[in-house]
This record gives sequence, C-alpha cells and structure tokens, in this order.
Amino acid sequence: MNAIQAWFERIAGITQEERERLAFARELYGRPSFDPAAFEKPACWRRRTGALRWRRMA
Repeated sequence: MNAIQAWFERIAGITQEERERLAFARELYGRPSFDPAAFEKPACWRRRTGALRWRRMA
C-alpha cells in the first residue's frame, strides 16, 4: 500500500515539504485536547465544599 501511495504522490506532484507539513499537522491536531477522565466523577463530587457554604449564607 505504501508503494501505491508513493507512486500517486510522484504522479500528483506532492513534495517532501508538503508531506512533512501534513505529518506535523497530524501530530499537532491529532492529540486529544482534554482529559475525559475528569468527567467520570459526578459534578457534585467535583465541587469544592467552600463554594456550597458561601451559597447557603446568601
């Protein structure tokens, strides 16, 4: 499959610089942007107790 891709790139005129840019973009934007593990706990368990105490006083 890589040989077919290499032949296509030669025929289409894709340069090494373009391949490097594409690889960099995949590396940069391919990473997950946030950690979903923080959302595994319910919101009431993630809240600080001080915030709830202030609300009760108001």
